[in-house]
Amino acid sequence: MQLISFDPYRTLNLANTEYLKPELMNNHLDKLIAADGVLFPQYWQVNPLLYGLKKRIFPSPASYYIGHDKVEMTRCFELIAPDCVPWTVIDANTATAAQEVWDRMPLPFVAKIPKSSMGNGVFLIESRADWNRYLQQSPVIYAQEYLPIDRDLRIVWVGDRIIGGYWRIQAEQGFYNNVAKGGQVETGILPPAACELVEKLARSLGIDHGGFDIAMVGHQPYVFEFNRLFGNQGLAGMQDKIDGAIRDYLVANWDDNEPDNPLTPDFTDDPQLPEVV
Repeated sequence: MQLISFDPYRTLNLANTEYLKPELMNNHLDKLIAADGVLFPQYWQVNPLLYGLKKRIFPSPASYYIGHDKVEMTRCFELIAPDCVPWTVIDANTATAAQEVWDRMPLPFVAKIPKSSMGNGVFLIESRADWNRYLQQSPVIYAQEYLPIDRDLRIVWVGDRIIGGYWRIQAEQGFYNNVAKGGQVETGILPPAACELVEKLARSLGIDHGGFDIAMVGHQPYVFEFNRLFGNQGLAGMQDKIDGAIRDYLVANWDDNEPDNPLTPDFTDDPQLPEVV
């Protein structure tokens, strides 16, 4: 089977995969039409590929649509696992709503810009000045209770399983656990309750590629978000594990004998397929 990739770094070790520059997509319609599936398109490419060319994509459409916006993500999480979501208030960024949220949320609390990652767009609100500064930058209000933690978990889900994870210890300046913000990586046992939560969310929502950020307060897991495109610096050999999990998943699920399945190539008869280790 022949695949097209729009991200060479995430598909470097996948056989029978040709890289195309995303911005030149329309110049290669013949290759796209002939391909059995498309890997890692950019967000703006998803609708043209899915609905224009009727192509299969990986990661899944749900991974793109839900993972693109913290508001959409949180609403899905609250529906699937309401007890595992920190108390969150989402509202229009108006003066009335801002005052109501300020009156309701105990200090300190956390505020987020919905479309952000790597710890950017996350604010610790300890004063009215902090709140006003946040309101000037976010298109909507996303306010969340502050959990008493000094670390959280990054649990990596690829295909239909967890392939690894690690703890992220709070940065020296405090508050941020993200590696991009100075958080430190520590390997250790992944709490079963956190893994069960990730599996429940990923399977329920149809997510097949995501790094889930989970906090543990005692024995209770809480989900913050997932990142469709996540870093792999937290675990040695992570990229090899990711590559193997993607191959396994495509072999198992992209079956041309089921033409109505939106996710499909079959590598099982391909002698060039690298062995999964």
